[in-house]
Amino acid sequence: MPCNVLLISIKPEYANKIFEEQTKQVELRRVRTRVKTGDIVVVYASSPKKTFLGFFEVKFVTEKEVSKKELKEFWEEVKDHAGIKRKEFYKYYEGASVAVGIFLTNAKKFEKPIELHHLQEKLSYLRPPQSYRYLNESEYKTIMLLGGENPAAMANT
Repeated sequence: MPCNVLLISIKPEYANKIFEEQTKQVELRRVRTRVKTGDIVVVYASSPKKTFLGFFEVKFVTEKEVSKKELKEFWEEVKDHAGIKRKEFYKYYEGASVAVGIFLTNAKKFEKPIELHHLQEKLSYLRPPQSYRYLNESEYKTIMLLGGENPAAMANT
């Protein structure tokens, strides 16, 4: 299993930009995580979809303090990769103290996307996070198997 496996909730329109359109190569966050290069991020598309769609590998992570100068520099760094308009970007970071960009690579949609109610038949306690949560090895393997992936083949990812 990779060092860290992060489960994040993303609005369906942005998840679609990762897996279908492939126009989103950086996931924006307002909170720091422990993920680093080579870690795995599992994507849950929030309501109304409520489906675990796939996963990606962390290419690298960048962080900026949310000052006017730093946020402008961050926008310049991510604008062509974030799948978001400038106005939405600045609105998203209003009131935040940090701007985090998780750059992604090797995005892969599950062969069999997993509806929330189906996953909860196997992991009844698992609730999608408001923002993110870490998965343990058992949760990671269950999600990968239900999605049609071989977690053993990804052990060194």
